[in-house]
Amino acid sequence: MKSLIIYFSRKGNNYSTQGIKFIEVGNTEVIAKYIEEFTDGDLFEVETVKDYPADYMECTEVAQEEIDENARPELKKYLDDISEYDTIYVGCPNWWGRMPMAMYSLLERLDFTGKTIKPFVTHECGGMGSAERELKNLCEGAQIERGLSIRGSNVNNAKSLVKDWI
Repeated sequence: MKSLIIYFSRKGNNYSTQGIKFIEVGNTEVIAKYIEEFTDGDLFEVETVKDYPADYMECTEVAQEEIDENARPELKKYLDDISEYDTIYVGCPNWWGRMPMAMYSLLERLDFTGKTIKPFVTHECGGMGSAERELKNLCEGAQIERGLSIRGSNVNNAKSLVKDWI
């Protein structure tokens, strides 16, 4: 069984239980790399052509605008074929209770028929949000398994939790 880990992550200024703080590696990327370690899966990072604002509050405003406009931000690269993978881990932060719209830009293009999707979400207070429901709509023909939500401020202590979930 071959695994793919698709993730979107944001480094820089992020909200945490200690307020706004700068992080070198995005929270979702930390979890994606744990999954890679435990599954020997392939990583695919979803990256937008236009960077989100460095300022946390400005970033949240742009994220809300994208949701309101049902936007599909242009990505730096796309996957065209996922046929060689059986299990696909899909990870992102919870932005306004939703997946970032950049995830839609990629996932809508792919054929998930017969795949197993394992969602993971980083957040500070919103849990999975609507990610599982959104993935059911986006990944037609896939089996969506129970997701894993991890507080961003806890990602560096979540390795064993990720291993147990896998």
